[in-house]
Amino acid sequence: MTHWNTLIRCLSAVVMILALMACGPQEPPAESQAAADMPTGGESAAEGTDMASQARPSEGEAPADAEGAELPVRQIPNIPEAAEAYYAPDNYHVIAQTQDPDATPPEEREAGGALTWIFTDDGEKKWRIGDRGQDACSYFFPDMKRVVFTSTRDNMDMPIGNWSDEREYPQGAELYIADLDGSNIKRLTDNEWYEAEVSISPNGEWVVFGRQIDGKMDLWRMRPDGTDEEQLTFTEDWQEGAPFYLPDNRTILTRAWSREIYGTVRPTPMTVFTVDAETKEITQRTFDKGMNWAPYPAPDGRHYVFVRIIEGNNWEIFLGDLAGGEPKRLTFNKSFDGFPSLSPDGKKMLFTRSHGGFMSNLYTYVMDVSSLNIGPDQWTGEVPAITPPEGAEQVAAR
Repeated sequence: MTHWNTLIRCLSAVVMILALMACGPQEPPAESQAAADMPTGGESAAEGTDMASQARPSEGEAPADAEGAELPVRQIPNIPEAAEAYYAPDNYHVIAQTQDPDATPPEEREAGGALTWIFTDDGEKKWRIGDRGQDACSYFFPDMKRVVFTSTRDNMDMPIGNWSDEREYPQGAELYIADLDGSNIKRLTDNEWYEAEVSISPNGEWVVFGRQIDGKMDLWRMRPDGTDEEQLTFTEDWQEGAPFYLPDNRTILTRAWSREIYGTVRPTPMTVFTVDAETKEITQRTFDKGMNWAPYPAPDGRHYVFVRIIEGNNWEIFLGDLAGGEPKRLTFNKSFDGFPSLSPDGKKMLFTRSHGGFMSNLYTYVMDVSSLNIGPDQWTGEVPAITPPEGAEQVAAR
């Protein structure tokens, strides 16, 4: 959910932040035939690499305080700052909103300036999908022939807005699909509302996304050709976003915050929910009053990665269990870590790590999470139930 614009302000305002992720193996797998036939990138992508910081940790080097605790990590080389990165079905190619000089520049102190790029997690290949406006969330179709993305490309005369503040979401944000090389771009939505935070069901039959109408954010879905639009949540107060399907192709993982208290408490309290797309039943999965942000499901259909803040305003990534229990901490770093996502084989996690001060110089990293045993071979065919902890506060998704 979320855009490069959402990235910066959401974190600074600690409200809605988009998912910045980057995942890759310690030894990248051989490219599939489909990947081998892909374009190798164009001039714009090559020019954009000049923005990449030269002051960066060595590949594979973990921060000093993570020694002995953090799983192996490496930075994806040759790529500018990028946000909300997701793996393709080949567990090698990555799609992300990437800082690009051809994007509409953000207003002062606002996030933005990103276009959609695809690149390999070893940094060897890269190319651009979007070419104007501001792009936000994006995702691969499971056939690896198309992608879906959010953009203001056809509404560049409208106010830029602020991807990170629900009160100023860009109303010119629409959903598009394109071929893997960026050709055949087709607009899916055409209205006066904000639409973003988009992903695809594992079977490729549904596009799920967030839509804001009159300030209220809810989850919707539609077919890849734009037909059969259907609203999934109808909550007056809760602002749902960042929806991702579980392996059953009907249960959606999401996070939400209360519109009533938005902007009055920092960091913004966020709750993780699952939503049954068929029955519309909403199940609460976290019960604390903290910020449980940017959840992304594991291919085992039970676990998920997400972000919490620990003492010292330290943003770290954790592994949660839909059945409940204490989460497992995955990152151990004094700077910002966030926007996690997992590869379809469950062996790699993409995430963003700051190279400077809080939320500055953000680059995409890959963590080897193969030892966590959260791959698709662990999927039982059922989403686990949860029993709320004794005395835990249960909230009504109203």
